[in-house]
Amino acid sequence: MANSVSHSPLWGLLQQRATNTPSLKELFRADPQRFTHFSASACGILLDYSKQRIDTTAKLNLLALARQQQVEARRDAMLAGEAINHTENRAVLHTVLRLPKGESFNLKGENIAASVHQVLAQMRSFSDAVREGRWLGYSGKAIRTIVNIGIGGSDLGPQMACIALAPWSQKNLSLHFVSNVDGRHVADALKNADPETTLFVVASKTFSTMETLTNARTAREWMLSHGCPEDSIRQHFVALSTNVEAAKEFGIAPENVFPFWSWAGGRYSMWSAIGLSIALYIGADKFEEMLAGAHEMDLHFAQAPMEQNLPVLMALIGVWNINFLGLQALSIAPYHQRMTRLPAYLQQLEMESNGKSVTREGQRVDYATSPVLFGEAGTNGQHAYFQLLHQGATIIPTDFIVVAEDDSGLPGHNQALLANCFAQSKAMALGKDIQQVRAELGDVSEKLLPHRVFEGNRPSSTLLLDALTPKSLGALIALYEHKVFVQSVIWDINAFDQWGVELGKSLAQQLISLNPDAVKEEYDSSTRGLLQALKRKTPASTIR
Repeated sequence: MANSVSHSPLWGLLQQRATNTPSLKELFRADPQRFTHFSASACGILLDYSKQRIDTTAKLNLLALARQQQVEARRDAMLAGEAINHTENRAVLHTVLRLPKGESFNLKGENIAASVHQVLAQMRSFSDAVREGRWLGYSGKAIRTIVNIGIGGSDLGPQMACIALAPWSQKNLSLHFVSNVDGRHVADALKNADPETTLFVVASKTFSTMETLTNARTAREWMLSHGCPEDSIRQHFVALSTNVEAAKEFGIAPENVFPFWSWAGGRYSMWSAIGLSIALYIGADKFEEMLAGAHEMDLHFAQAPMEQNLPVLMALIGVWNINFLGLQALSIAPYHQRMTRLPAYLQQLEMESNGKSVTREGQRVDYATSPVLFGEAGTNGQHAYFQLLHQGATIIPTDFIVVAEDDSGLPGHNQALLANCFAQSKAMALGKDIQQVRAELGDVSEKLLPHRVFEGNRPSSTLLLDALTPKSLGALIALYEHKVFVQSVIWDINAFDQWGVELGKSLAQQLISLNPDAVKEEYDSSTRGLLQALKRKTPASTIR
């Protein structure tokens, strides 16, 4: 693979630099202005990456690597609508979904921005009708419960945003998200719902996703069994889909189908009709503020020099950690309870996008791509997995996300929260050596000292938001979207397909009967053995 990025001279220089990078203690000691030199701001977000194990030489070489891999040209190609998703021959234009009204964007001779704003107007009209009590159920009562049925990008993004933006929600509306085909999920959502006042939002691009359709059919049967006439189903179901005919067959009126487009992939789609539940929950005005925040980050990504470009800097830090320092996981620690679902959202964004092992040309990569991402809201994470982050044998970088504004109305809480966040990042970076432990503990057994040592030198970035608002949340999500794209360019992979999810889906369809006698001979002994064991433990009537 002579043309692989890992065989380039710059890659070699970075490998060499990684073996000689000073510790964080040394880096801070050598540069009293390190924070100033290793931080940047845009769109109401400060990125402090001074606690990353990176020096000026490594930073300059990483920027050179980005230019070698043509990050700017590939960025411009994406924003111009070129079919950069080459395995599906599609443009990648989630940025068009957040263009301001009045702007145009032509794709193959069509002004797709006009179509986007037409759907936004449809979403506004519908969400206003529901929120104002003008959209009535079959018995003439206003909607009070909304159940979003989707999975993956049709669930994680809207759910994350609705929890984050709960202060703007309408208090007489309750919202549930159902994604798992496990019947317990939909059963729990329906347990206390009133069929006369419940609206289902079914989100499926093709209206054929197995999990979503299974849950939607269950919801439909629940409505019918609780007195809803068949011809009134349309008052309780809307669809977010490109397949109007399938939605119509289900019982959803064509005018209640909200379309979106193939050039916006699932995990990039909450800016589209997939965000209808967000608009229903917080209102169309606030939803459009979220779009405006994302658009502001789009402009920053398109225009800012790479040296001050937040998505580029975050991407390069990730490449440095993964490929040169050998740190292949990433902890997301939002110190804001309403961002509790952000780590789950970013798991899909990062690992489904860049969890690839072949280049754009189909060659096997000889380097790691995508971090293994996980996380939990602070301070809860401190009492769960932070022990490993501080003293574990595996070093894991962390993104701390913190909000300056305190909107809780409860004195002391935000102060304690911010103190904990800053203390954690400091402890990870600088640690505590054995001399400090000995001085603190005094006369203590030498055998106990190593247990109290914090080696430090564990990298982190801190993202400081002015406030958590629809606009700042939009900017934050767009920041991570563009970061993921930049990394895909450097790794020479396609961030916008997801063939890896298809095999398991097709095998599930073959196994749906759970009948071991129906399984083909070529199935492995483990699968056959599990089905036989299940048959022995399950009433015969459940095995078809």
